[in-house]
Amino acid sequence: MEPTAYIGLMNDPSPHILVVDDDREIRDLTARFLRKHGFRVDDAANGKEMDSHLTDGSFDLIVLDLMMPGEDGLSICRRLRADTAIPIIMLTALGEETDRIVGLEMGADDYLPKPFNPRELPARIKAVLRRGGDFRSPLPASGRQLIFENWTLDLAKRELRDPAGALVSLTAGEFDLLVSLAERPQRVLSRDALLDLTRGREAGAFDRSVDVQLSRLRRKIEADPKEPTLIKTVRGGGYMFTATVEVKG
Repeated sequence: MEPTAYIGLMNDPSPHILVVDDDREIRDLTARFLRKHGFRVDDAANGKEMDSHLTDGSFDLIVLDLMMPGEDGLSICRRLRADTAIPIIMLTALGEETDRIVGLEMGADDYLPKPFNPRELPARIKAVLRRGGDFRSPLPASGRQLIFENWTLDLAKRELRDPAGALVSLTAGEFDLLVSLAERPQRVLSRDALLDLTRGREAGAFDRSVDVQLSRLRRKIEADPKEPTLIKTVRGGGYMFTATVEVKG
């Protein structure tokens, strides 16, 4: 199934956020704080309520708590990623690294450990939305494309199509990582360089997002992810995009 496009209402250009958290106090506080920062916000206590909101409205991003009774955040994230590319920020208790890595593996675009400074969440949301592009602005009629091994990476539409022409669902982070690599073929890029290219000042010293997103990306574009040929690991150096890239547009 092709990824669903989530577009803000045309009469209100402010990003529409869905907060999913079983803790009513945290949910209400988060929603009120985001509204003060100019976001439109709906909230849900669980996956069932979230599904109802997604059926009835359009959202630009979901703030999703990891630890919830019943269907937890990881299960919800996995389910969402099966048929949508809507950005997801995962809230993880105590900042456990394992939880963060698993959340990214499931397709979350970013994570924020609890407890967090309330001012950090709006900043993270804006950063993720910037990486994902402005969904409310009309796309240009034509734009630059990167062609490699019969794959097509459309920078204007932020789309990847496989050699058969099928659309491949990528998170915002995966797309930016692939662009960073494909724009610099046959060059060794260190992990820190890729972090700087894809996340800039938002990246922390121990950020593992590149490692996780690269693993997910290989599973989507490599014939054999265990023996990658497009994105090779250079021992002691970093990663190299080996394909010849043709630029169109």
